[in-house]
Amino acid sequence: MKRDILIRKRILVTGGAGFIGSHLCQRLLEEGHEVLCVDNFYTGTRENIIHLLNNPFFEVMRHDITFPLYVEVDEIYNLACPASPVHYQFDPVQTTKTSVHGAINMLGLAKRLGAKIFQASTSEVYGDPEIHPQPESYWGNVNPIGKRSCYDEGKRCAETLFFDYHRQHGVEIKVGRIFNTYGPRMHPDDGRVVSNFIVQALLSKPITIYGDGKQTRAFCYVDDLVDAIIRFMATDEDVTGPINLGNPHEITIVELAKMIIELTGSNSELKFEPLPSDDPRRRRPDITLAKKILGWEPTTPIEEGLKKTIEYFRNYLSSLGIKNK
Repeated sequence: MKRDILIRKRILVTGGAGFIGSHLCQRLLEEGHEVLCVDNFYTGTRENIIHLLNNPFFEVMRHDITFPLYVEVDEIYNLACPASPVHYQFDPVQTTKTSVHGAINMLGLAKRLGAKIFQASTSEVYGDPEIHPQPESYWGNVNPIGKRSCYDEGKRCAETLFFDYHRQHGVEIKVGRIFNTYGPRMHPDDGRVVSNFIVQALLSKPITIYGDGKQTRAFCYVDDLVDAIIRFMATDEDVTGPINLGNPHEITIVELAKMIIELTGSNSELKFEPLPSDDPRRRRPDITLAKKILGWEPTTPIEEGLKKTIEYFRNYLSSLGIKNK
């Protein structure tokens, strides 16, 4: 969505040095805005935003949003929270605090400033879904005491807080449920299948598949997702969401592994391990609302997105002096 007249906004992006956050910061700068990137660098890296540091309209602040933040901005994108099982299960209490205390602090800031705020929620609010594909009206099937609960329930509670601040205090909110996203700047050790498979394939190591590999996912390229987030933020005040943001093209984990082996020219073999507890069997967004309200759907074919992501990891490994395919 393009505005007729560009007004330079002061925009806060929490988790701005992370995978998705860094791409969002870049896009907002390209659109002519002033961006304050806030990150505690737990999973985000300075390397993700190093190309933005010379931009006079870009500022970085090391801060943990579980503590209050006092800044002056026009809009807030709240993306701060470790999003991969490896990272969010490492310190599950802190993960829950980031989702819950972080939401309270950012909503409090939005309330004080009268600022519009976007919440990066997740498909994990649906848990191991019993409805497929998952529409926004589905309440989910979530284990509240499992190893993934710190993230799943933290994000569900954050959604509750957003809607209560909206109803009780009139805060303008936008809640997007983000499904599996991939692309350059993914963390190489985050435990997600795309980054795991690509790195293993480039190093000619066995591709680790948990379970029988027949579980499905739907992968959205990061540029498409950022486009959806910005379109969502530009909608009218009465559009709150939640809205699913993801790619409805569903493939099995085995299909993904074989595709990556082919695209990398690797000789890696498949290695099967036990499936972790509460791992969803199927995951695919119903994006009817996104199409209708945002006029959006992903446009990047998975082969094209994977090629760009593979090239990124090739260069990353080479920069470390690691030989790869």
